Amino acid sequence: MKPNGKVDRRTVDLSAYPDLVVIYLGMRVNRLYGLKTLIGFGPRITNAVSEKPDGLLLHEPVIYSIFPMHAGMRQYWRDFDSLERWSRSEPHMLWWKEFLRSSGGTGFWHETYFMRGGMEGIYDDIPKAIGFGAFAPLQQARGPMFSARTRLKAQGTETRSTPVTESDLYPGS
Repeated sequence: MKPNGKVDRRTVDLSAYPDLVVIYLGMRVNRLYGLKTLIGFGPRITNAVSEKPDGLLLHEPVIYSIFPMHAGMRQYWRDFDSLERWSRSEPHMLWWKEFLRSSGGTGFWHETYFMRGGMEGIYDDIPKAIGFGAFAPLQQARGPMFSARTRLKAQGTETRSTPVTESDLYPGS
């Protein structure tokens, strides 16, 4: 607020970012031992974003709630290909494989929003519906709903194979 009491109102020119992607991510503690899992990810994430992955424009930590403890981040990416490339490389790929073997008493989710239109979300071990899942029908993340690119019906092909394939996660299905 300015001294004269008028609000200093601003907006942004995003024309230089036609393929901008905003992703919200969260980890919710579901069991007491999940605090250790959540706290353990903090330094790992800080180190990963401090290396400034190609395409990451901004990373901001977020606290969604204290009880249950629910923390996360908001990230702005130049384009979906950059985000996807990073998510399929180390260290992210290793974290994802680790989480899918055991959620460590937590739940994880993300929701992704695209400048050119389109949104998608995933909710793993989240006991109470949040975000899109609080108002839209939830379904199993199988088949075409398994990866973000296919959930979005995004053009192109996936830049790398998924860290964990559907058959790895659901053997015999």
